[in-house]
Amino acid sequence: MHLNYHFLRFLCPALEKKILGGLTTACFSQHKEELILEFQTKENRSFHIRALLLPSNTSLSFPEDFKRSKKNNVDLFPEVLHHTLTGIHLLAFERAFFLEFDNGLILLFKMHGSRSNILLYPTRDDLPVRLFRKDLREDMTIQLSGLEKPLDLSWARFKALQGNASQFLPTLGKLPRAWLKKQGYIEADLESRFKLIQEVMDMMESPLFSIYQEEDKYLLTLLPCSNALYATTDPLEAANSYYQKAVVQQAFDSQKLALLRSLAEQRKKTENYLQKTRDKLKIMESEPALSQTADIIMANLHQIPPGSEQVNLFDFYSNEVREIKLKKGTSPQKHAENLYRKSKNKKIEFEQLRKNLDVKEKQLAELKQEEEELLQVEDFRTLKAKTKTGTIHGSKQEQVQLPYKKFEVEGFEVWVGKSARSNDELLRRYTWKEDIWLHAKDVAGSHVIIKQQSGMAIPNPVLEKAAALAAYYSKNKTTSLAAVIFTPCKFVRKVKGSPAGAVMVDREKVIMVSPKGPENL
Repeated sequence: MHLNYHFLRFLCPALEKKILGGLTTACFSQHKEELILEFQTKENRSFHIRALLLPSNTSLSFPEDFKRSKKNNVDLFPEVLHHTLTGIHLLAFERAFFLEFDNGLILLFKMHGSRSNILLYPTRDDLPVRLFRKDLREDMTIQLSGLEKPLDLSWARFKALQGNASQFLPTLGKLPRAWLKKQGYIEADLESRFKLIQEVMDMMESPLFSIYQEEDKYLLTLLPCSNALYATTDPLEAANSYYQKAVVQQAFDSQKLALLRSLAEQRKKTENYLQKTRDKLKIMESEPALSQTADIIMANLHQIPPGSEQVNLFDFYSNEVREIKLKKGTSPQKHAENLYRKSKNKKIEFEQLRKNLDVKEKQLAELKQEEEELLQVEDFRTLKAKTKTGTIHGSKQEQVQLPYKKFEVEGFEVWVGKSARSNDELLRRYTWKEDIWLHAKDVAGSHVIIKQQSGMAIPNPVLEKAAALAAYYSKNKTTSLAAVIFTPCKFVRKVKGSPAGAVMVDREKVIMVSPKGPENL
């Protein structure tokens, strides 16, 4: 109700007591949606009217002390400067009032929520000559006389309107209407409705202003309030308190909540990564070592018939006979050699996963600590300092160091290498053999990886969108159709001595796609 006619009924007389007969010494703006009027009162004190016309939260406040910035501000409505304020007039049953000066000029405050504005009139009978919010061009046609709406609040009119509260008293506002509904207004008969209307009007005649919080919003009410955060009989103090809560505190709450959500999201992702990595390591630890299988093959070469694809050999590591599969068309010696190589790679992968696990565990501890610290922050200065020094969003440094950009496509993570060197690092340190590797065919470009999810096949739409990214991050970016090759990472290898980003690829397939950036997926 901070913009409601019934609140303005108390606010305007209070303003008169403060600044009537005062001299306008400044009128300026240093923020796009904010106007500051400064008066020198008859008691030789400074008094300010701050009109914040944010479409999302319009408000009036009256700071006794306001420091004007030395730059990035502009003087407005120079016609009212150095003139005496001769009157403050509230328009009947309207969310508007105007200041009148000794030179006949009028400054109208039209407090219509998201369409609030301040208009300058030469006289009461003229159209406005200047607007604060120039985007509301239709305000140039507003006449002061057309704004006033004298209302007949008699029983006869109420009865003629069949108890329609919004038509009978349009200035009620959301909170009084909600109160009427709670009291059973809709189901009540006409006489009971009229009594309820009279009751709510009587409550709004009482100069007690309460500010309370409902969900994530701060509200000002003239109705009795059992959960008030602040209450006063001074409308100027009520307006100032509302500004502090609804503008300053709410902006702080919103920013803090956004940071907490960001940290919670990072923590959740880190916890998911840790769980998946631990599961993966557990599986790798439980699997028989490939080098041991190779040892068994080499120790029993004389027992393996030529061309065998499956043999039963004595496992001297477990002291039992094991069934071992061999690769068709590959000799047992060559198969053992491949197993030794894979075992070495698996050991490297295992060590890298352990390192990644350690890093992520440290990051998780830091994120939890940051969340705890952020929950204790109660002011903008501390919040700004934490954000500026980087103690909030601790994962920012990690993101800078990663060799890839991360995107999500229909629940699958898709990684795109940042440079030729990053492509090598991405392939060497961050991929799993069953991840899908993509690259624009026959041209320079980024390596793209679709991270495999256990037990899930990669759907065609995900493959196509990842291929579109691979084409976009390549020399074929501007073509209408581009060829992209793809294959599991286990068939992509780096040749020693080759240039950065260059690889050898086996068993690739080709898909034709239109290049698309991440914003168009």
